[in-house]
Amino acid sequence: MWTIWSKGVSTFSNSTSTANMSNTDMNMRGKIIFYEEKNFQGRSYECMNDCSDMSSSLSRSQSCRVESGCFMVYDRNNYMGNQYFMKRGEYSDYMSMMGMRENIKSCRMIPMHRGQFRMKIYERENFGGQSHEMMDDCENIQERYRMSDCQSCNVMDGHWLMYEQHNFRGKMMYMRPGDYRSFREMGMSGMKFMSMKRITDSCY
Repeated sequence: MWTIWSKGVSTFSNSTSTANMSNTDMNMRGKIIFYEEKNFQGRSYECMNDCSDMSSSLSRSQSCRVESGCFMVYDRNNYMGNQYFMKRGEYSDYMSMMGMRENIKSCRMIPMHRGQFRMKIYERENFGGQSHEMMDDCENIQERYRMSDCQSCNVMDGHWLMYEQHNFRGKMMYMRPGDYRSFREMGMSGMKFMSMKRITDSCY
């Protein structure tokens, strides 16, 4: 199921301190090709790295192919707005397939990670309240940890997706290694994250 993040939200804010990638992060090159028209027609733009603004290369995009790797794509420049996780495959009309209302304006490549996954989630902002360290997927933090909310986290190893609903559904946010002291300050006021999933090598 494709999931969406509300407009105006950046994956990373200035208040987020992003740690260096761990030694197990693999710099595997991903490759995604965006097409101006549906069904891979019209002008195209090939991307193998992060791209904060595609508009100078392609005024619009209605289909794409992910030839290798995984990407997060956004409907606003600078990795803001609604975001979507895309793995290897063909998307002949991604606006219809994913329920998008706007064209993709920026994208971020997700490095492959081999090794352990570790993330510590906190009930309150600034790493307050009860906390739990996770090393695998969690379908429901309420059932597993008796946590009704998650307002900050620290990602030590690996790359993760956090979802607003149980069982990896609803709006999502891509989290890479770093400290996230306040989801509210990142534009997620009123949002709760109820499940977390690792981006493993099986996604590639």
